Amino acid sequence: MNLADILAEGIAGLGLAVPPAAQQRMLDYLALVAKWNRAYNLTAVREPGKMLTHHLLDSLAVMPHLHGPRVLDVGSGAGLPGLPLALARPELQFTLLDASDKKTSFLRQAVIELQPGNVEVVCARVEAWLTPVPFDTVISRAFAEIADFVDVAGSLCASDGVMIAMKGLHPAAELERLPHPFRLQAVVALAVPGLDAQRHIALLQPAHQTA
Repeated sequence: MNLADILAEGIAGLGLAVPPAAQQRMLDYLALVAKWNRAYNLTAVREPGKMLTHHLLDSLAVMPHLHGPRVLDVGSGAGLPGLPLALARPELQFTLLDASDKKTSFLRQAVIELQPGNVEVVCARVEAWLTPVPFDTVISRAFAEIADFVDVAGSLCASDGVMIAMKGLHPAAELERLPHPFRLQAVVALAVPGLDAQRHIALLQPAHQTA
């Protein structure tokens, strides 16, 4: 089975609907990551099939949990999960934030070549970056600690928004250190096709929300 078939099967396995043209752009994105990876070390995963499952499908698995029209990907790195999600959800607006000049250079080139039309790239440290309008969803798959994620990015989340921390194992110990301005809405186990590893997301809300 080729990469296109694996991607289509994986998307179906996630219960998602992604148009064929968007799926092709996701494969084009993977090819860009592989090309730039040789010089920029964007990801330790280098085998194309593993990149598809570990990066594309892992990112797309969170799609049902996005909230509102404006999404911030904190510590986006190679564009994960924000760029695959932006290709799948063109009606949403995505901001990819990373402090690395090299990684944001890659992201800007990826936006030029893929032309998603709904992606902004920002090179800045999250704790020093300000936005005039907070985001409906603030997501990250890069922060080691949920408490750190909330501390540095919580102010960028709208009062009725959600923060999504992507994790491997259930982050029970990390959630015990969750800062008080936010509370846990749910921990959701994700089943990513072709990925033989535990995946969870912690959905966090500003503490004053009632639901």
